[in-house]
Amino acid sequence: MANATTQNAPWIAIEDYKYPGGWTVGGNSAYADARARELCRALESGKILFFPQLPYKFPADEREFLLSREWNELRLHKNVSYRPADDAMRGFSGDHGTQTHLHHILRNYSAHVLEFLRDFLRPYAGKWKTDYASFRPLEEQGRDLSLHKRNDLLHVDAFRLRPTRGGRILRVFTNLHASKPRVWYAIGDFAYIAEKYAADAGVCRFARKNGLLRRNVSRWAASAGLARLSRTPYDSFMLRFHDYLKENGDFQQNAPKALLEFPPLATWMVFTDGVAHAAMSGQFALEQTLLVPPAALVAPDSAPYRILERIAASPLT
Repeated sequence: MANATTQNAPWIAIEDYKYPGGWTVGGNSAYADARARELCRALESGKILFFPQLPYKFPADEREFLLSREWNELRLHKNVSYRPADDAMRGFSGDHGTQTHLHHILRNYSAHVLEFLRDFLRPYAGKWKTDYASFRPLEEQGRDLSLHKRNDLLHVDAFRLRPTRGGRILRVFTNLHASKPRVWYAIGDFAYIAEKYAADAGVCRFARKNGLLRRNVSRWAASAGLARLSRTPYDSFMLRFHDYLKENGDFQQNAPKALLEFPPLATWMVFTDGVAHAAMSGQFALEQTLLVPPAALVAPDSAPYRILERIAASPLT
């Protein structure tokens, strides 16, 4: 079970959904639909959904392969990434046999997670955009990374090359380590973070700067499939907010964060654009990212762009 240092920790343990078999309580589609909608609402409000056991298929031999390699000795980037849309793997350039097997494992992992999510998060199924999966074999504690790339500093996620235009960044993590937990700090209340820090980070300036023109260009670029030009003022601010929070010593030291320990084979999912998080330690994690558009959200008023627009008193998308 995940442990937290605060009474109102931002996680919900899911005990009634297990692989194989899916929903083990209720046993009917109406129950599953209602439960899925309830859990989507919880996710959007800043909760982390935690599974003490794997809720999707992952063969033991594939886990053993990932745990048995000396990844530090291989030519490895920060993470190994896999893009399901074009079946491409990046971030690893070791021997051909290892590369081929790792590609196979990540392809299967991504497919099984997506199959699980189509049932578990039914309101989003068929509406999300499948983003990258990743394998994170290196120990998080003590990694030598630049300030803005450090994982052990509290931050909210934003993608420089893949703007969400107000959509949400949903990430599913699994701790594959045989004995060690993956340790996070987390803050699930985006409204608190935004109300305390967004103005100083410049949200009003981002809303005003070429606001209407930029939003119109963004809509045109999105319709034309030009991802980089489709960045909205919201996307630009969230990139700045990611860096600002990592730079802000008061936020890092004094914000009321929860300490979470995810044990071996635990899986958890979270909207990382709204839950500030920091990976303090842990090794051998798998992760799948999905982008959920605003129209698919169950509780759109909880979305970061809506909260920031209320603070800025101006549209951001």
